[in-house]
Amino acid sequence: MNLDIFVPAVPDLFLNLSQRFGLLLAGGFAIMTLAPFERMRTGRERALWSMLAVTVLFGIFGILGTYTGNYVFHSYANLRAMGVITAGLFGGPVVGIGAGLIAGGHRYLIDVGGFSALPCALATFLEGTAAGLIARRYPGKSLDWGVAMALGIVGETVHMGLVLALSRPFAEAVDLVEVIGAPMIVINAMGAAIFVKALGVQRRLRELRDSTEARRILSIASKTVAHLRGGLTPQSAQATAAIILAETGVAAVAVTGVSAILAHVGAGEDHHRSGEHWRTRATQQAIESGQALFLHDAESIGCAKAGCPLREAIVVPLRKGAEIRGCLKLYGTKDRPLDTPLFELAKGLAALFSTQLELEDIGIANQLLAHAEIRRLQAQINPHFLFNSLNTIASFCRTAPGQARELLLDLARYMRRNLDSSRGLVRLSEEMDQVRSYLAIEQARFGERIRSEIDLEPGCEQWLVPPLIIQPLVENSVRHGLQGREEGGRVRVAARRENGHLCVAVEDDGLGMSRDVVDVILSPRSLESLAEGVGARNSNQRLIQLYGPEYGLRVDNAPGRGSRITFRVPAAGPAPEALSASP
Repeated sequence: MNLDIFVPAVPDLFLNLSQRFGLLLAGGFAIMTLAPFERMRTGRERALWSMLAVTVLFGIFGILGTYTGNYVFHSYANLRAMGVITAGLFGGPVVGIGAGLIAGGHRYLIDVGGFSALPCALATFLEGTAAGLIARRYPGKSLDWGVAMALGIVGETVHMGLVLALSRPFAEAVDLVEVIGAPMIVINAMGAAIFVKALGVQRRLRELRDSTEARRILSIASKTVAHLRGGLTPQSAQATAAIILAETGVAAVAVTGVSAILAHVGAGEDHHRSGEHWRTRATQQAIESGQALFLHDAESIGCAKAGCPLREAIVVPLRKGAEIRGCLKLYGTKDRPLDTPLFELAKGLAALFSTQLELEDIGIANQLLAHAEIRRLQAQINPHFLFNSLNTIASFCRTAPGQARELLLDLARYMRRNLDSSRGLVRLSEEMDQVRSYLAIEQARFGERIRSEIDLEPGCEQWLVPPLIIQPLVENSVRHGLQGREEGGRVRVAARRENGHLCVAVEDDGLGMSRDVVDVILSPRSLESLAEGVGARNSNQRLIQLYGPEYGLRVDNAPGRGSRITFRVPAAGPAPEALSASP
């Protein structure tokens, strides 16, 4: 570097710094768009390696800012400030201070004891530190170009002040500031503002791209989840592959099992046929290694068919727990190449599908548990009720044989429906027949102590409801509300239509229920230590399972005065898989 004193005119210095600032900015921004810097984010939390990389990167920018400047009066008209100010705003105090130390330290070491070495190094360090502290204090302004410009103006003004205060002889310091002051303040402030603005644009573009990819993944997931809920079958694979093909626009999509093609849609479907053994070595490699593959030539794909149009492939294993159950494959052709975002998309979808396959086992287990719970409840309730009913009928055999016959028919109808756990939804009229059979038997046992009233709004009889959903509530009213009163009481069942729902109410004027019984009814889990209210609790759980939490039972209980239990049933039926778990 030429160390002779060179005193350019201020306009020439403006022009020289502007040209070099443009080159420095273009190079810096190009580096920041490359991995891994492209994935770095502003903010306080960042991995250590990322923090060090950002600090060193901006420190180098600061050093380049020194060398791209002009040598003036044994000093440098430089562009360090734009790098260290951007470092602090982008990375916070640690990065700002680190970049300031690197760039400022370099400035001092290349001219130890020089005319302006100390004030220039100190100013660089202070600018990086101030920018970092402002980013921490006002994180929302960290990539605001106005803040960067203000810091550039203030920082370089302080820089000139330090030169005047610390450089000697003073007259030469004044001459230096007169030449370099305005160009350095203006160009560094503009450079920091543009650099920060560019980084902000880069971040917004990345966020837009990421949000687009996220929406695409969510769209695919929401459309395919219903198909995969029943497992990985040819039907679910075909529907899933068609959805992914439409959403991604790739040349072809395939889903395979461990030995056969479950579905292939798009290019190559003339010889990659569903039900046949898969034809590519890539599938075998992915299943054996358990690793996702991104292949860029037909030879790596390994299809033996001459003239196969598939030129690129993304192959991702599908897992069910630790076991590989197949592969998701995206194919590219000469006209529709694949790219890295599609590779990441495929890995994300495979992870979602693998989770869904695991949920299949959980769903099956829940259905089995639901059936077991219902059978357990039937085993608890039916023997006790059957014993009492048979004793009642036996007492009528001699005194009222006709009534005994009717009671036997009621009991037979009641038990037949109660033991049939394979039915789906039934009409409300059928469910009320079950209630009437139960009430007939209980009224025969207790006589006038048990009175009943059934009030159905016209047109409700055909409404579809889950079977055995009302009778346990009526039984709950009789056992806990009426039997404990010497004079008995009345139980009333009412149903009406309201806002597209069937509203059912079971109420009594008995003793009400204890707090423990209410807790059992509304409990989401079985309470083995309490035998009361299990039938009503089962009704509550089934309503929630079939229709959702908002359709559970509502209990209004007044001890000593009675209770009222209500629920709603929507016009639309529940999902088939939910219904399969109900009795």
